[in-house]
Amino acid sequence: MKLLCTILACSLLASCHAASVISKSDPEPLRRSPPSASPSTLPPVTELNIVNKVIAPDGFARSATLAGGIFPGPLIKAQKNDHFKIRVVNQLRDKTMPLSTSVHWHGIRQKKTNWADGVAFITQCPIPSNGSFLHRFSAPGQTGTYWYHSHFSTQYCDGLRGPIVIYDPEDPHKDLYDVDDENTVITLSDWYHDPSSKLNQIVGPVTNNSTLINGLGRYPNGPKSPLAVINVKQGLRYRFRVIGLSCDPSYNFTIDGHNMTIIEADGVETVPVTVDSLPVLPGQRYSVVVHADKPVANYWVRALSNLPNQTFAGGLNQAILRYNGAPDEDPTSTGGPYVMSFNEAKLAPLQSMPVPGVPEIGKADVSINLAAGNVNGFFTMNNVTYQNPPMPVLLQMLSGARHPSDLLPNGTVYELPSNKVIEITIPDTGAAPGGPHPMHLHGHNFAVVRVAGNKTANFVNPIWRDTVSMGSAGDNVTIRFVTDNPGPWFFHCHIDFHLLKGFAVVMAEARNEISQVAASIPPAWGELCSPNDPYTQAHAGAFNTSSPA
Repeated sequence: MKLLCTILACSLLASCHAASVISKSDPEPLRRSPPSASPSTLPPVTELNIVNKVIAPDGFARSATLAGGIFPGPLIKAQKNDHFKIRVVNQLRDKTMPLSTSVHWHGIRQKKTNWADGVAFITQCPIPSNGSFLHRFSAPGQTGTYWYHSHFSTQYCDGLRGPIVIYDPEDPHKDLYDVDDENTVITLSDWYHDPSSKLNQIVGPVTNNSTLINGLGRYPNGPKSPLAVINVKQGLRYRFRVIGLSCDPSYNFTIDGHNMTIIEADGVETVPVTVDSLPVLPGQRYSVVVHADKPVANYWVRALSNLPNQTFAGGLNQAILRYNGAPDEDPTSTGGPYVMSFNEAKLAPLQSMPVPGVPEIGKADVSINLAAGNVNGFFTMNNVTYQNPPMPVLLQMLSGARHPSDLLPNGTVYELPSNKVIEITIPDTGAAPGGPHPMHLHGHNFAVVRVAGNKTANFVNPIWRDTVSMGSAGDNVTIRFVTDNPGPWFFHCHIDFHLLKGFAVVMAEARNEISQVAASIPPAWGELCSPNDPYTQAHAGAFNTSSPA
């Protein structure tokens, strides 16, 4: 209690007393959900232990930073309208990688619980080694496919990433598939043999050693390491939830001989669209229905990255779709021809989701143009490189100690008024290398009124999502949303090495309604910024919020 008042200087818009009362309504020890049937799954009320462990997902052994000691981390399974209470416990010991951590729940909008978003330096101080933090949040109206990952430096490249699924018993698409369980979640990720601390020193592109599908893969000239096997029964229809867990590359996802019908994008049910190839950028998720209607055999599942010199030779970038009764061996199937390619402009929500505001580019209440660039290896947005502030942006907003224009970091915080239509355009001028850049907004879904590869705006039935491709040079992707969720929300490129180099801004939303967030902040949130924490010690002077506003 004393620490909370010290760190926040008792000048938060919500009183320390209110926070104390709230904490009493959240009794300890944590009341856990019933145990999961599988060690690789967790319920929405649980502990998530962050540990170091040596693993060899592609045959090369290295120490990794893992949720639950596995890669990918355990699947967090929830039902519609479940309440989440997840205690993140930091048990990290390997000093070759970051020892502090934070965990972000990607795609969960965190309505009125901005403090639980899990973004170091934006919504909280990092969780120190031997520390823990209880994230309490709901996801009203949200179902579908999400994921979690570290939001501290490039730590998730060391392995801290895993899937979340919120199942809907009344899924409007449930008649289209027969099977949807933990075995139909498909994760696509890059893997690195060097720790992130070493990768961060690279100037220019960072090249991964292998592609992992469901946590398994092979690397060039490496051993014939086991590949992931996805088992199906002939005649059944499967809902595969494909999640882009990568730190850098995008993937073209295909299954030899099988088409895929898209029914969800980033947690939004879509009008069904059938494709034979699917681009999956870092942070994006899709549900696709695949009918196992081919002869009993093994078929290659392929995830070709957008990095140079990619190949399928020797099982690289692949997993196996195995029909029941097929022999235990690598497939001999061939891919293509691909004639039903993905077109984001054809994606539309299944239920009507009207675009807010006047249906014309530039006619929103607030229109922001964010031009990306690169100077000496550092990315910029509107000529400014994002840097971590000396104290979390949420703490700055709560303290009331600064004029809005002085919120840190200077030049990368955009103040947004409450209950207004916001339009953001992200032109690709070719000045920011390493695309396509997946742009992710925390705290919101947004309407993509102009998608990559399309010059025409769509205000009638555009897809809503939370991570969108900036496209390529000449594109001018445009999104819209309404400021109905107070707090600071990160908007950044989801290529983690680009974020490290400054490809981000902060949307400081509805400052006049920040008391809605403050009302639920537990004392433990302030204690993360304890004077004994290494991050706080490094910025000791910045945590005096007792100065006059």
